[in-house]
Amino acid sequence: MMSHESCPLCSRSGRQPLHNADESLISLIQSNEPGWQPEQGLCQPCFDLFRGARERMAANPKIFHDGEYHILPTPLRVGANERFAGRGVTIAFLDSGFYPHPDLVEPRNRILRYANVANPNFDEREFKEPNDPSWPFSDQKEFLEPNDSSWHGLMTSVVAAGNGHLSGGAYRGLACEANLVLVKVGSANRIVHEDIQRGLEWVIEHRAEHNIRIVNVSCGGDFEASYLTDGLSQAAERAVKEGIVVVCAAGNSGGGNDHAVLPPASTPSVITVGGFNDKNTLELKDNAAYHSSYGPTIDGLQKPEIVAPSIWLAAPILPGTPTAAEARLYDLLQDSPDAELRDILKAHPGIDQQLDAASDLPAYLIRQLVSIKLHDANVISGHYKHVDGTSFAAPIVSSVVAQMLEANPRLTPQQVKRILIDTAIRLGDVSVDRQGWGTIIPSRAVERALQFQ
Repeated sequence: MMSHESCPLCSRSGRQPLHNADESLISLIQSNEPGWQPEQGLCQPCFDLFRGARERMAANPKIFHDGEYHILPTPLRVGANERFAGRGVTIAFLDSGFYPHPDLVEPRNRILRYANVANPNFDEREFKEPNDPSWPFSDQKEFLEPNDSSWHGLMTSVVAAGNGHLSGGAYRGLACEANLVLVKVGSANRIVHEDIQRGLEWVIEHRAEHNIRIVNVSCGGDFEASYLTDGLSQAAERAVKEGIVVVCAAGNSGGGNDHAVLPPASTPSVITVGGFNDKNTLELKDNAAYHSSYGPTIDGLQKPEIVAPSIWLAAPILPGTPTAAEARLYDLLQDSPDAELRDILKAHPGIDQQLDAASDLPAYLIRQLVSIKLHDANVISGHYKHVDGTSFAAPIVSSVVAQMLEANPRLTPQQVKRILIDTAIRLGDVSVDRQGWGTIIPSRAVERALQFQ
């Protein structure tokens, strides 16, 4: 029978004793919760989380080395319900640029549309459907050819909806089967307030065509403004009225006195997402504040409503860039025996000047240099690095929303927001004004969505 005593890890009710748990599972729990003993028990969600973690470790030995893990996959860290993956749901992304990454287009292309609303000469009538052999058409160079503006939107879209194609499925998003619509609203150098508004208006206009249920906005306007008069804020409010769940990053200005939340995140009806540092662990007690922006807004609204992990997050490296070539070389060197290191360096000249100069050093010195470079560049593997910012906390929430809408397509944006708030858990080491109602608990949110009538 389930106990009503609280779980020693997450404080939820329903603690159960662990009978006959194997040593590997106990060791994994204790490595995340020092001092915990099996007789203290766990609630069922925590037990399922750690059991799934152990299975994931066994399936991905490259990521989990001898039981010591590095950057954990996001679904594992947030305890996601793996039964749902955003099937039949389309997420629109507004960002500085994008790229058709293998995690989005292999083995099935899930990008339904690309639009550059920041380019006044963009002609969306020329767009070809994904099943067209020439898709996307060749003159969309800003989409097909990697450039500085591609980075941010590439990472936000893959954090939410990537299928982990280049990691054997390990570094996938919670909405790994959702469809995507990608809307470019600026560049790496500049995103204009009015262009974000144009992007939202474009999404509203095309929502029925592509079944757009969610729009993720990991960028912000130029200035504080009242939602009663600001065009960008009004566009966000209109999107919600039209049945679109609008998820916005709170911003990263919470490190000083000026921590303003800018439009559209300052708008009442949107879901504004702040961040926290879960320290890349599997339990909720080991957390700290992150410098995300917070309210009150110019209209006196307290933002954000919820938070999600915003640091140590796995994200893709943009293919075809010097960063990608460096990461692949570091990964190759890390996995190769000592006797091959010099030959590998001599076979890959010009990628890293310091490694070129180190090609005649002893193997142990080469390994030390590679370790330093992996650390300094935040490289996880040849295809992924870890990133931080509320820009990446928001896509995690968008992916949870996609799971919820797959579970219950009848949910309105208002109901989605209410469920996320009701199922969140307050973090003990983060002030209330920074975290709102607390961190998302995806499994609870999906379960509540299934029950919602």
